[in-house]
Amino acid sequence: MTYQAAIPSPTWQGFSFGPLTIHAYALCIIAGIFVALWLTNRRWTARGGDSDDLWTIAMWAIPAGIIGGRLYHVFSTPDPYFGPGGNPVAALYIWNGGLGIWGAVALGVLAAYFAARRLDIRFGAFLDAAAPGLLLAQGIGRWGNWFNQELFGAPTRLPWGLQIDRVLNGRPNPNWPDPAIPEGTLFHPTFLYESVWNILGALLLIWLGRRFRLDHGQVFFAYICYYTLGRVWIEALRIDTAEHILGLRLNVWTSILVFVLGAVLLAVSRLRHPDFNPDITLSGSSGAPDTQPSGPSTETSALPLQADGGQEIGFGPVTHTLPVIADPETAELPVSGRSFGYFGAVTSTISIIPQVRKREDEQRES
Repeated sequence: MTYQAAIPSPTWQGFSFGPLTIHAYALCIIAGIFVALWLTNRRWTARGGDSDDLWTIAMWAIPAGIIGGRLYHVFSTPDPYFGPGGNPVAALYIWNGGLGIWGAVALGVLAAYFAARRLDIRFGAFLDAAAPGLLLAQGIGRWGNWFNQELFGAPTRLPWGLQIDRVLNGRPNPNWPDPAIPEGTLFHPTFLYESVWNILGALLLIWLGRRFRLDHGQVFFAYICYYTLGRVWIEALRIDTAEHILGLRLNVWTSILVFVLGAVLLAVSRLRHPDFNPDITLSGSSGAPDTQPSGPSTETSALPLQADGGQEIGFGPVTHTLPVIADPETAELPVSGRSFGYFGAVTSTISIIPQVRKREDEQRES
């Protein structure tokens, strides 16, 4: 069959190493997670946060999000697993696709909340740092549906229609919607619609946060409103199996209710907290200052101590103030009592090496 002016679907869905199979769907999810962590790390450290705290929260939130996403998918689409002819064991086959975003966000955010409380982190500030990265991860992860040839929309004659193989790898494609639909029919590429919508939304959230100095979870609430607004019309295009309530897909109703909730939370938060709060911890310690330094210092002397006993440690465009513990023997080379991530460790090591060599030279001369 020849397709013209259409988006082709790949027949490649992964590769194997002996008994281990790496699925393209999983690679898309992993790529989205790494990009989200990268962006969140930049935003979190720019506010004065600690990279180590981010990795600690991610260690709990990411597995919880995957579990929650799978549970939501299974409960919202139970027929393939528990309906007539269903396979309950297939509920564990996450590589075949099926992660409900609301379950992922709910359980992931819950795990992140408890981790943030243990780390003395103001949760609203962390959510604001993470929201654009979360939306970006969703945009990247949607390409996994393209590799799986799943979750597409209704037939279309648009030039960007999506080609779906009725026979895939020598077997009937289980995602082909209806035997009555002729081969060669093109479908709405809803994965692409949502991917573009989410990537643009991540940029919009970053701009909104800076333009209106959003804080106290307001960027995250804006994320909820933006994503659900797009999800309503994208979900309405899809024709895959789903539960329906009053003629609408369950995910449409969920998106509407979550949009209302997000809008209310955003409005209430703006009324209660109209000003930006630089503190990122529950105990009230400040993060990065509002005004950034003009550039890195070229001095080779020891880093200056602050009036509060802290020491400025450079992290590229942001300067952090950390508590100082003096060396008991020389009272030199102040050492922070708190770990500050991989980039901070490298920066600190570079600044310490010349002083260590200087001390060795002085010992030789004596």
